[in-house]
Amino acid sequence: MLQTFAHYGTHFLVPLLVAVLFYKSHWKWAFLIMVSGMLIDLDHLLATPIFAPNRCSINFHPLHTYYAIAVYLVLLIPKKTRLVGLGLVIHIFADVVDCAFM
Repeated sequence: MLQTFAHYGTHFLVPLLVAVLFYKSHWKWAFLIMVSGMLIDLDHLLATPIFAPNRCSINFHPLHTYYAIAVYLVLLIPKKTRLVGLGLVIHIFADVVDCAFM
């Protein structure tokens, strides 16, 4: 239960908190962009089985590799890609939290 709350809470509440605190005038748009970072979970469709409850996503799925994470961190630097980068980094952080519970 705690693991599920920590995982999905991080996926949704952290982007909401960042959007409200740092993008006050456009918080809904910022939140939507950051939550769209969840789309990288489409790479789970390439795995067999698609869902394995005890599998850590980090460095297993293509969009969760250390190389991909490095790209997500670089996306934080330019202002134009910062929200996308934040969404992806928050997503990876949520998955790291999930892996820590395993």
